[in-house]
Amino acid sequence: MSDYSIRLYKDSDYQVARDLFAEGLVEHTNIAFKHALRQPQICLPVMAVLTLPALNLVSITMAVLLVTVAVVALWFCSRYMYTSYINYCLSDDMLDIRKYYLQRDGYCFWVAESTGGEVMGTVAALPSTQPGGEKHLELKRLSVAPEHRGKGIAKVLCRTLIDFGRKRGCEAVVLSTTVPQINATRLYEKLGFRQTQTFPHLGLLGKFLDFRFLVYQYDIPAA
Repeated sequence: MSDYSIRLYKDSDYQVARDLFAEGLVEHTNIAFKHALRQPQICLPVMAVLTLPALNLVSITMAVLLVTVAVVALWFCSRYMYTSYINYCLSDDMLDIRKYYLQRDGYCFWVAESTGGEVMGTVAALPSTQPGGEKHLELKRLSVAPEHRGKGIAKVLCRTLIDFGRKRGCEAVVLSTTVPQINATRLYEKLGFRQTQTFPHLGLLGKFLDFRFLVYQYDIPAA
């Protein structure tokens, strides 16, 4: 028997839901940083700086210092890609979760709760605004606390949302994620989602870091 259940969001879940969302995203900083560090526009200049001492242009100490400063700045830029989005969402749909998700037709917000009353994970649904997606449901805010991962919670949350879409007559569930969110993409693919699109971040920093978005779609079987 499962040691948790899925239920609708309650106002008492407010802070933990926001914390799970924020912490679940910012933890991808290191993966995003390593991905950016492998890009030619970043790794080649770093390697070039390291060769300067051999050309007697700068000291070894200066070269190491320059590279260290650049790498640290790169890490903070990678983190900023997530923290800026987190701050936006916390003042947008996650500011008043009940009003945004539970008081509008076609929207919903669920939490996974342990038998002891602890909120272990969240997921939200809303009608897709993408062209041609009038009968598509969008999956958002999927997050599971690190200490509760590996229990199938994320999978059950996704299936809860898919069932919600099926009952409403939706034809598909869509979502977007980022390249560094490797575990999430693996989960979606195991559930039957297929990648339909890849597009870069529109900002200059995002393009420099090769911060890309992946779009997935799950076609709901006809009844």
